Amino acid sequence: MAERNDRNNDNKMSVEEAGRKGGEATARSHDKEFYQEIGRKGGEATAENHGEDFYKEIGEKGGEARAKQRNSD
Repeated sequence: MAERNDRNNDNKMSVEEAGRKGGEATARSHDKEFYQEIGRKGGEATAENHGEDFYKEIGEKGGEARAKQRNSD
């Protein structure tokens, strides 16, 4: 695998590199249940903040995109 060079010109870590390293460290120290729990909490927060209309709108957009995808196949 090629070595990544995610450093800025002044040799500081880029945001991308920091995020990747943080994600890798989190994955090493947490299990499947951790990710299920934070996913559940995120879903609940989204539902609380956006409500039913939000889900209707994104569902319609997803349906439209999928229909276009099917028609182009």
